[in-house]
Amino acid sequence: MRRRILRWVYWLSVTLAVVLVAYKVYLNFFEKDFVAEHAVQLKHIETNLNERESYRFAVLGNINNSVGIFERKIIPLLNQEHYDFVVSAGNAVSSGGEDKYRAIYRTLDRLNMPYLLAFGPQEESRIGSFRFYEHFGPYYFSFTAGNSRFIFLDSTGTTHFDWQFNWLERELGAARETNLFIFISQPLYPVDQSGLFAVSDEYLFATQAQRKRFSNLIERFNVDAVFSTNLPRFDRQVHNDTDYILTGGAGGLVIDDQYSHHHFVSVSVQGDEISIGQRPLDIVQPPFWRTLESLWFFIHSLFYVGYLNFILVISILVAVLIWLHNRIFTERDYYPNFDIDPDTHSHAPLRVAMFTNNYLPFIGGVPISINRLCQGLVQLGQQVLIVAPSYPKTRSSEDQVLRVRALLPLGKYKEFRLANIFSPKLYRRVIQFRPDIIHVHHPFWLGSAGLFLGRSLNIPVVYTYHTRLEHYAHYVPLPGPLFRNLVSHTMVRRFANRCDGVIVPTESAEEYLRTIGVRRRILVQPTGIDIEKFRAVPDQRIRQLRAQYSPNGEPILISISRLSQEKNIDFLLDAALVLKKTCDRSFRLLIIGDGPEQGRIKGRISELGLADTITLLGAIPPDEIPAYCRMGNIFLFASRSETQGMVILEAMASGMPVVAVRSSGIDDIIENGINGFKTPPNTTQWCARIDQLISDASLYQQLSANAESTAANYSIAHFSNNVKQYYADILTARQSSSEIP
Repeated sequence: MRRRILRWVYWLSVTLAVVLVAYKVYLNFFEKDFVAEHAVQLKHIETNLNERESYRFAVLGNINNSVGIFERKIIPLLNQEHYDFVVSAGNAVSSGGEDKYRAIYRTLDRLNMPYLLAFGPQEESRIGSFRFYEHFGPYYFSFTAGNSRFIFLDSTGTTHFDWQFNWLERELGAARETNLFIFISQPLYPVDQSGLFAVSDEYLFATQAQRKRFSNLIERFNVDAVFSTNLPRFDRQVHNDTDYILTGGAGGLVIDDQYSHHHFVSVSVQGDEISIGQRPLDIVQPPFWRTLESLWFFIHSLFYVGYLNFILVISILVAVLIWLHNRIFTERDYYPNFDIDPDTHSHAPLRVAMFTNNYLPFIGGVPISINRLCQGLVQLGQQVLIVAPSYPKTRSSEDQVLRVRALLPLGKYKEFRLANIFSPKLYRRVIQFRPDIIHVHHPFWLGSAGLFLGRSLNIPVVYTYHTRLEHYAHYVPLPGPLFRNLVSHTMVRRFANRCDGVIVPTESAEEYLRTIGVRRRILVQPTGIDIEKFRAVPDQRIRQLRAQYSPNGEPILISISRLSQEKNIDFLLDAALVLKKTCDRSFRLLIIGDGPEQGRIKGRISELGLADTITLLGAIPPDEIPAYCRMGNIFLFASRSETQGMVILEAMASGMPVVAVRSSGIDDIIENGINGFKTPPNTTQWCARIDQLISDASLYQQLSANAESTAANYSIAHFSNNVKQYYADILTARQSSSEIP
C-alpha cells in the first residue's frame, strides 16, 4: 500500500513539474509586457474628450487586485454603462510586487475604456515605486481633457512635500479649464469612523500642517472635487465648496454596512455642472474565493517575478522526484552483496597515497600512527606516498614522502604547518604516482585536497578519524561553543560521507560517527604498536634510568602527552597534589612531551610545591620511548580528547597498568580492574586507584601481566594487514558499483 501511494505521489510530482515548466514558458514568452501605460491611456482619453463639454468617468478605490469583485462584477457594469474612462484613486494592487502589477494590468485590460491609476501606499509597498514608474509612469502628473484639468498627486512620501506643493501651486495657477479635479490616494480631512477600520490621523496624507497647506491651496483655486481612498468605505465632505470624496469599495475587504460596502463613484460633467454620486453594489464575496485569489497571486509571484524563484522551486521538485524515484523504482538489497569476491584486490600490490596535515618530525599520535601504517604496508609489498607539510628539520631525501611547502606556520612554537594545497607540484606528483586508493587523515586542508583528487580521478578515498575536533576549539578563530557544538561535528559528518570508507580506532568512535549521521562503511581498527621494541629494552638501560630518576626506589609514574590545553594536564597536577598528601609512600611523576603550555605548567608545578615530585622531561626521541616506558611502574592518562590513546597501548606493552580518566579514547582498551583502572574526572577517585596499585603488590603484578597481554593483540602487522584488506574491500565495492548498468 505504501509503495502504491509513493508511486502516485511520484507521478503527481512529475505532472506538476511539467505543468509548472509549461506555465513558466507561457509567462515569459507569451504574456504581453507593458511600459509607460499611462501615456497610451492619456492619448485615448484626450482624443475621446477632445472639445467635448459633457462626459462621464468612474472613480474607484482599493481594488486590491480583486478578481471576484472588481474583475467579474464591477468591470462588466462599467462596460455596460459606457463610461468614458475610469480612475483608480489608489491601492489598485494589494502590494507593489511585480506579480500584483501584472495581475492588475490583465484585469484592467478587460475594460472597454481608458483608465488611469493614482500612486498609493499599496503601489509603493515592497519596493513597488520603481515598478509603478516603469509600468505606468510618474507618481504625480496632470493633463487636460474636454473642459477639465485632472491632477494626480503622490501622498506616499516618495515625492518630497515641498517639491510637490510648489508644482501643484504652479499647475493650479496656470489652469484655465472650467473644472478642476484632484486625485490623491490618502484623504486630506479626517473621516468620521469607528469600529473595525478606525485609524489615527497619522494614517492620513502627510502631517497635519502639510494637509492644511494643501487644503488651503486647493480651496484657494476653487478645485471642484478631490478624490481619495485608503479606507474601505465611502465618505463625502464639503469644505469651502470643494467636494472631498473618499471611495474604498472596489474590491478590497469591507464589512457590509451603510458606510463600508462595495461601490464606486460616478462623475458626470455637463459644462460647468458636475454631478457626483455613489454607486453602491449589492455584492458579497465569500472568504473562500478571496483565499483562492491570494493563492493564485502567490503562484504567479513565484514564477513571473524572476528566474531565481523558478529555478529554486524546480530544483526542489527535481530533488523530490529523484528521491521518490530512488525509493520506488530502485531495487534495494540491504544484505551484503555475496556476489562480490572479497579477494579480488587482496593479493594485488596497491599504490596508496596518504594525505596528512602533520607528520614526522612533528611528534604526535597521528604522525606516529601514519608512520607505523606506512611501514606495515611496505612490508606487505604495497607502495606508499605520504603527502605532508614540510618542517625546518625535514630530511632532504624521503622516498616515500612528498613534502609540501608550508604557507603559514601556526601555534606557539609554529608546530602546525599550513601546507600549500594550491601547489601544482602536489597534484602533478600524486597523479604520476597513479594511486589505487587515497587515504586521508584529516577532514580539512590537505585532507580536503586528497578528497578532491580522489573524486576528480575517480579513485576511492578512505578517511581515518583520528581526532575529536571539538576539543580543539581553542585553536580555531570562532566562538568556542559554535565550533564545539556545531561546526566540528558538521565538518566530520560531511567529510566522512563524501569518502568511500572510514576507519576508526575504537567502537566508541564508531558509535559517535553513527550518532552524528555518518552513513559510510566503517572499519574499527586500532593503531598497531611495535610490541617487540618495548620488550627488547636492555635491563641495563632500565636500571640506569631508574637510578637517574628514582635513586631511592620510589614508584615511578609515567605520563606521555603533548603539553596543550586539550590534554587535561591541570587535572594531572591537581591529582598529584592530592596523591602526595594521601599516599603513604613517596613517588615520582615523569611527564614526557612538550607543547605550547610547557611554560605555564612548569610555573604551576612550582606554585603547587610539586617540584620535588614531578619532572618535565620534554620531548623524548621516539626510539627512547620504550626504555622510559619500561622504567615506569604505572602509566597515568588524563586526556579526554583522544579517539584511541595509542600511548596507552605502548604503556601496556611495557607492562604498566594504566590509570586513566574515562573517555571515548580509552574505554574500549582498558578493562576496569583487569589491565588498569578508569575513573570519572574526580581527583579523589583517581588517586585512590593509583594508591591501590602502589600499595597492593599482588594486584599490581596481576594488572601488569594482563596489560602486557592486552597489548599483544595490537601488533603493527595485524593493524596493517587489516587496513590492506579494507582497501581491497573498498576497491572491490567501487568496481562492483561501476559495473552496474
